[in-house]
Amino acid sequence: MKRQLLSILVLVATAHVGAQVTDAMIGSDATSTNNVLSWGMGTQGQRHSPLSDINPKTISRLVPVWSMSFGGEKQRGQESQPLVHNGKMFVTASYSRIFALDAKTGEKLWKYEHRLPEGIMPCCDVVNRGAALYDNLVIFGTLDAQLIALDQTTGKIVWREKIDDYSAGYSYTAAPLIAEGLLLTGLSGGEFGVVGRVEARDPKTGKMVWSRPVVEGHMGYLNGKENGITGTTNASWPGETWKTGGASPWLGGTYDAKTGLAYFGTGNPGPWNSHVRKGDNLYSTSTVALDVKTGKIVWHYQNTPNDGWDYDGVNEFITFDMDGKRMGAKADRNGFFYVNDATTGKLVNAFPFVKKVTWATSIDLNTGRPNFVADNRPGDPTAAGGDGLKGKSTFSAPGFLGGKNQQPMAYSPKTGLFYVPTNEWGMEIWNEPISYKKGAAYLGAGFTIKPLFDDHIGSLRAIDPKTGKVAWEVKNVAPLWGGVMTTADLVFWGTPEGFLKAADAKTGKVVWQFQTGSGVVAPPITWKEGGDQYISVVSGWGGAVPLWGGEVAKKVNFLEQGGAVWTFKLAK
Repeated sequence: MKRQLLSILVLVATAHVGAQVTDAMIGSDATSTNNVLSWGMGTQGQRHSPLSDINPKTISRLVPVWSMSFGGEKQRGQESQPLVHNGKMFVTASYSRIFALDAKTGEKLWKYEHRLPEGIMPCCDVVNRGAALYDNLVIFGTLDAQLIALDQTTGKIVWREKIDDYSAGYSYTAAPLIAEGLLLTGLSGGEFGVVGRVEARDPKTGKMVWSRPVVEGHMGYLNGKENGITGTTNASWPGETWKTGGASPWLGGTYDAKTGLAYFGTGNPGPWNSHVRKGDNLYSTSTVALDVKTGKIVWHYQNTPNDGWDYDGVNEFITFDMDGKRMGAKADRNGFFYVNDATTGKLVNAFPFVKKVTWATSIDLNTGRPNFVADNRPGDPTAAGGDGLKGKSTFSAPGFLGGKNQQPMAYSPKTGLFYVPTNEWGMEIWNEPISYKKGAAYLGAGFTIKPLFDDHIGSLRAIDPKTGKVAWEVKNVAPLWGGVMTTADLVFWGTPEGFLKAADAKTGKVVWQFQTGSGVVAPPITWKEGGDQYISVVSGWGGAVPLWGGEVAKKVNFLEQGGAVWTFKLAK
């Protein structure tokens, strides 16, 4: 009897260990096919799967097998990328909710709904972009700037940690990143004069390991001790403007084991009125490469020095191999596509990826700096001859919602191309006087977004990072606000009109589409289980466009909200 009981206990323990997510599993996430363990389908963020069962020849047999509604009245934007592990899917939803589902059937296993306080201040809808898995935990962030770790099996809270004060404008919407056994997070709130930073915690306990501000002048910490000021105080921020500098890394980061670095994009400096903070304003609108163990900034590259257009630099930095070297690519909100050496940050290539860019003529590859168009910077409201209430208005492109925004692009090692969801729009923008007040919007600008073309705003473009040439594009009437995924020979993406689409990765020919019933503003995933390849995507219209989109918002106000996960596989 004792031997039998011992055998049962060993089996239970072995099964529990087998269900745990390990560092090794996360490290191989990009090449494994039976799980999706990280935002980006691999910490590098390439969003490419080697699976090939679903291909241009079989795609006609792709059919839905289940759909699960998030339910209730809490819809709005659904920007989450699901994770899949041990037969379960973990998917976050608007208003800081998370669901555990049976990945093959969609059956709800448990739900956790965070109790949000009054007075949260998310700038750009009540979205959440996903979770992280580690050990037996699923970890996600909330709109009141907390991190919650739940037991994967039961949904019970294991630990909870506060990121910062939501009443000061801090919030959290990104998917956390696991790298080298640490939980890496940024934060949101750049429109409220917060101070952006990246933090690392023990994922099992939530205990802080290090914190690194991404606005110069602020102190970093390592194991509870001071670890040096970021940059040099006042070097690129005048007076006390650095104290409310923004630069929030609100999209989260990527990690590359070949370089040992984590990469976070940083948001706009505060306020938008650039005349208040003359200087480059480091490290806003930049890519920062961090030593994972210490939080030290190893290198940085600034995409838009002294940003005056709200061109957040948070967009994902995706590492890949080119000409025998490890590179990183970023399609920035400012309309330029950048290729940097992933180890040193040296700029290798930069070119426009949208049709109209007005704020700069080009990027100098020797200095790495933009060649500004001085007349395209919104004017200083305090300039001589003005009324002191409104500066000179300009029409700038892209609009502040960007040539590409939060919607992640994908890279295919098979084609060597990046698949970029782009948007063509501009904005009328002007500056206004502004002063900081805790918890209040900190803009100092007025604006309205306008489409540039009658027939389309969005366009999925296949882009060669070496030449800057567009191999093909698929235009879309509404803006593209969801992400992209590549499989062996296909590219998948969603549209606000409700379609999940697939195109041939080499030619751009659309070979399949399915109407999900609401706008898709989230990235799809794929995995294999029980001999079948599955594809899933979250559907639910919302995000920044209907809130901030000006004339564009009026063009898409007929789109319906929703909240559901759709899952597909090939019919036999």
